[in-house]
Amino acid sequence: MQYIHELEDWPNFFWDDGKLSKLLATARFHQGRLLGHMETVGLAKKNETNLSTLTADVVKSSEIEGELLPEDQVRSSIARRLGMNIAGLIPSDRNVDGVVEMMLDATQGFEKPLTKERLFDWHAALFPTGRSGMSKIAVARWRDESSRPMQVVSGPYGHERVHFEAPSANKIEKEMAGFVRWFNDESKLDAVLKSAIAHLWFVTIHPFEDGNGRIARAISDMQLARSENSKNRFYSMSSQIRDERNTYYRILEFTQRGPNLDITQWLEWFLSCLNRALINAELTINDVLNKARFWELNEEIPLNDRQRSMLNKLLDKFEGKLTSTKWAKMTKTSQDTALRDITDLVERGILIKDQGGGRSTSYSLKPF
Repeated sequence: MQYIHELEDWPNFFWDDGKLSKLLATARFHQGRLLGHMETVGLAKKNETNLSTLTADVVKSSEIEGELLPEDQVRSSIARRLGMNIAGLIPSDRNVDGVVEMMLDATQGFEKPLTKERLFDWHAALFPTGRSGMSKIAVARWRDESSRPMQVVSGPYGHERVHFEAPSANKIEKEMAGFVRWFNDESKLDAVLKSAIAHLWFVTIHPFEDGNGRIARAISDMQLARSENSKNRFYSMSSQIRDERNTYYRILEFTQRGPNLDITQWLEWFLSCLNRALINAELTINDVLNKARFWELNEEIPLNDRQRSMLNKLLDKFEGKLTSTKWAKMTKTSQDTALRDITDLVERGILIKDQGGGRSTSYSLKPF
């Protein structure tokens, strides 16, 4: 089996611009629309969206590698480092802070050049104890000949399947020097395409004993921030990759085993994944803004805690139909109390009665 890094022309990638032009134009359109949309909202909502996106990026990028980080700790760590004064901050573990520091350095410092030393700092932040799980690893330096061949494998012991084998350790210094030089070069290559290529290139070199996937995604996010010239993150590529993790690994393996350096299919998948991430972010932000508008319109109306809680559930895409029975069960009140709460909201013009009646009576938010 020959991998792409063993080909004579490595790393002179090529691709079919004709197959990518529409996907790239769509990604650029959604990027612009999302950024433009966020310019119309207040600072508080913008900061909250940025915080939520960065939190998702850190949590999901680690989850792709099978590491589950506490979301509340990640959120608190990011908020502290960005100087956000929000309620409910809690202490965060050292390993959480390390992942956060790497991601924030990549996205908030996107204008700074990528260097060997900066990559070593990121790696040290990811592994503050010098261990990956129970194993001691080389931290803040390239993997060396003392480690086993860097392979991605699956299957039971003795029957493993090798999906990919990275370049030998004695080639890493030269390989990474070339990668860093290319990444910092201000070429005419579209910045979004460069993000996709950087992701593939770095993870193919696999320069560290561990953490390569997370660092590859941080580099990719850094380049996406450059493509938008913005420190604010309003969509999470890592969240979308997590949702498509099996396909992500399949297209990586397919590309890395390619008979040549044509990476068109990888770029097609990356751009499609990016478009889905951007569209999902737009939908989420629209829901958040819609919810904020609802409460602004109804801020003067006196409501009890049960009503506020149930209205928020309706605004958060309540599943099924709202009935007085469901209201009573979810608020832990009697059927009579539930019906009084609902009737009050109908009289105030907040809820409307759906078609039907009797035991099947259900209610919905009045359009606003």
